[in-house]
Formats: sequence, C-alpha cells, structure tokens
Amino acid sequence: MITSQHEGLNKLAVLDLGHTRQMLRALFDLPIPESGEARLASPDLSEADPGVCRADGAILYGKAEEKFGVIVETQRRPDDDKLYAWLEYIANFRAREKCPACLVVICPNARVARWAEQKIETGHPGLALTPLVIHGGNTPVITDVSQAVDNIGLAVISTVTKSDHPQFHAIADVVEQALNAIDRDVAWRYARYINLSLSGDAQRDWDRRMAMMTYPYQGEYAERLLAEGEAKGKLEGKLEGKIEGRAQDVLDVLDRRGIPVSKRVRERVFGCQDPDQLHDWLMRAIEVESAEQIFG
Repeated sequence: MITSQHEGLNKLAVLDLGHTRQMLRALFDLPIPESGEARLASPDLSEADPGVCRADGAILYGKAEEKFGVIVETQRRPDDDKLYAWLEYIANFRAREKCPACLVVICPNARVARWAEQKIETGHPGLALTPLVIHGGNTPVITDVSQAVDNIGLAVISTVTKSDHPQFHAIADVVEQALNAIDRDVAWRYARYINLSLSGDAQRDWDRRMAMMTYPYQGEYAERLLAEGEAKGKLEGKLEGKIEGRAQDVLDVLDRRGIPVSKRVRERVFGCQDPDQLHDWLMRAIEVESAEQIFG
C-alpha cells in the first residue's frame, strides 16, 4: 500500500529541479550540468509493460552530449525484488535517453538505508550497482540560515531524514527561517513536502510551525491542512475526524505562540462540539494576542 508519507518523499524529484540538482551535487558530487535544461522524464522504464517497471521519479538534466539522468526511488522497508528491478531501471533509462544515469534512493530509516547501500552484483565481472542512498547518516546538520537558503533542497532533505536526530528542533528552526526567505511558491511546495514526509512527533511539530509562521499564506496552509485532515482523517498525524483533536490543535497553536491559556478558555474549547466553530477558533489562534480573543 502506498502511503501519503511515501508519496510525499517521492515529490523530491518534482519540487524544484534546480534545487534538486544543487542538493544532489552537494551530496554525491554527481556530474550533473550546472545550468541548462532540466525536465521530468517518464518514470516508466519498460517498453513492453510500463506499469511493471516504473520508478518513483526520473529527471533528465542537460541536453545533447551533456545529458545526465537521475532515477529517484523511496524505500521505507527492504524489498529484495528491487535489487533486480533497479538494475533494469538504469539499463532501460540509459537505452531510452542515450545518456549516463544514476539511481538515488531516499531512506528515512537507518536500517533500510544500510540494506539499500549494498553493492548489487550482476554476475558479470566488473559490473555492479551501488545505489546512492540519502539518509540521516549522510545528510548534514544545517544550523545556519544563510547556508540553508543557499541550498534549500539540501536543508529540506536534511530535515526530513533527521527527524530522530537530537538536534531536530534546531534543524527545523533553521529550515523554517530559510523558507520564509525564499520564493513563496517554492517555500509552499517544500513546506508541504516536509509535512508529508515526516511522521509522529516531528510531523506534529512541523504542522504547528507552519500554522504559526508569518508567511503571507499561513492561513492558506492551515486551511489546506484542515481540509486534508477531514478528507484523509488526519491532522498532525492524529486528527482522525475527532472533535477532541481539533480542540487540542487550537490550544497547541496558542501554546506554541507563547500565549497563556486560562482554565476557562481550555474548558470552553474542549467543551465545544461544533467542528466549524473549532475551525474558526484555530484560524483566530494564529493571529490573536490573547487566548480570549479567539472567541471573537
């Protein structure tokens, strides 16, 4: 079953091809052309039955003799069938595009990363594949905002792969500030990418950050998050359509903003059984100066 988290991680290849190029060059020193054309390539890597041989994503950089392909896969658990399929992906991509190509595998889990990094022997002397794996062990801890702005793709993938790192909150603080300093549309896509790629406490922390940031679209973020929570039964990984979850969201936003919440306010929020009213209070919680002001 493909989860929303898996789909979120897969979006790395389509967020911004220029930033992705910069990130991959920094991590693996790949011979990707520094400038020029960049486009999404078809992830269907079989002429006979495309659905059987389909990568999560594929990018083609450059043109003519300078072309270079990047096949992107996400692995959340070991799958030995991929040890055969990945070889086919690269062979078919090279044959179709007539250019060199590499395989990049994103593994949020350290155990899966160790599995994915193994050398895949083909049986032919001197011909083996060692996937390029992105994981928490090889992404840098970026705690300088200017560095994050200069390579926002790297800062974002670092945030996603270091959700269990002791410095996660510092990493998230920096990428939050960096997103506030770049193009609005690009920032929105990366914010959503991080949200979909994280899970558990890290995702809940990121949701609160996004709901309270001073982006011009902070209200839009909260609106979309709520809409998706209602449709998918989750907000901050736990909404599941529960009134209690919505009430807690209101108080969490106030708490994160450092606004004191009295017992009377807490009781009124948790006593509300109207999801639309709780929605309104959450929107106000982003902007008010005192907890009582959420009631209008």
